[in-house]
Amino acid sequence: MKELEKVELSIIGTISTPHKTIANIPIQSVGAKEYTGIIELEPNLATALEGLEGFSNLILLYHLHRVDGYKLKVKPFMDDKEHGVFATRSPKRPSPIGLSTVELLKIEGNKIWFRGADMLDGTPLIDIKPFFRQVDNRPDAISGWLDSKDDDLPAKHRSDDRFA
Repeated sequence: MKELEKVELSIIGTISTPHKTIANIPIQSVGAKEYTGIIELEPNLATALEGLEGFSNLILLYHLHRVDGYKLKVKPFMDDKEHGVFATRSPKRPSPIGLSTVELLKIEGNKIWFRGADMLDGTPLIDIKPFFRQVDNRPDAISGWLDSKDDDLPAKHRSDDRFA
């Protein structure tokens, strides 16, 4: 298999959560409403948070730093069949980038408190984007194989050892 081209990204902060291991961790932020996290942004970036306090939700992009390798086909947590990794949210990706939409609780200095922590403690943060209800919601979206499942399924599932 051809070696993939590399790109360099900056780590803008660290995410602290109660999840020390991947065992039984929520697999999506919608299933992690009882878990809060804290982002500690690099202090020199604190000014970049100006205006963010007016948003209810944030999109966090982060490095899945504890993932080793990738698979082109995986059996996701919410199905019993294999799918191509790009048709899933599996952490075993060629570029291990995680994405979570979380609820913003408060900002103080260079720290952000949020609800919906579905990532491991110590996760390196790549970027923060505000959630825009006017453009980020897609009420008519089709979710491929997931549409045949219960709408509550992502909130009910927890990780197991399939991607360890």
